[in-house]
Amino acid sequence: MTNPAPASNSFAKLLKTFADAVETNDGPGLAQLFTEDGVYEDGFFGSHTGRPVIAAMLQRFHDTGGRYLWEFVDPVSSGVTGYARFRFSYTSRLRESVGRPVLFEGISCFRFRGDLIAHYSEAFDRGVALVQLGFPAERIRHILEKVATAQNRLPEARPHLDRFSST
Repeated sequence: MTNPAPASNSFAKLLKTFADAVETNDGPGLAQLFTEDGVYEDGFFGSHTGRPVIAAMLQRFHDTGGRYLWEFVDPVSSGVTGYARFRFSYTSRLRESVGRPVLFEGISCFRFRGDLIAHYSEAFDRGVALVQLGFPAERIRHILEKVATAQNRLPEARPHLDRFSST
């Protein structure tokens, strides 16, 4: 078996530092992993740009949940872009679902500028998380409709959707 490439080793180390910062509510530690103008695009809380805003977003995580565990698996990185599957779990602190455990899986995408994260995004099934919170079906539908609308407004979506328009 060959040893992982240096980029893979440093990416695995970054993933561990990233997860530890989220789990322990270390906003400044998480923010320092990003460029000054870095973007954290969260599947629930939206896009956050800049270190102070990213640190504040992490506090919002911990205001609405606790006992976080973020496990990254199968990381791959070119040094410019990195991907890793993840398992993410927590207990809810939301008024209507206090104490409910939530677990979901997804994929993270990291885009680097030098050794720092310039852009973080993730893909996961929000519905799986929302149903575990015990949200009523209509509330889940409303949330997912907003997500679908935002996705379908992206310029990248046009080639996929415009082909269904009547001409």
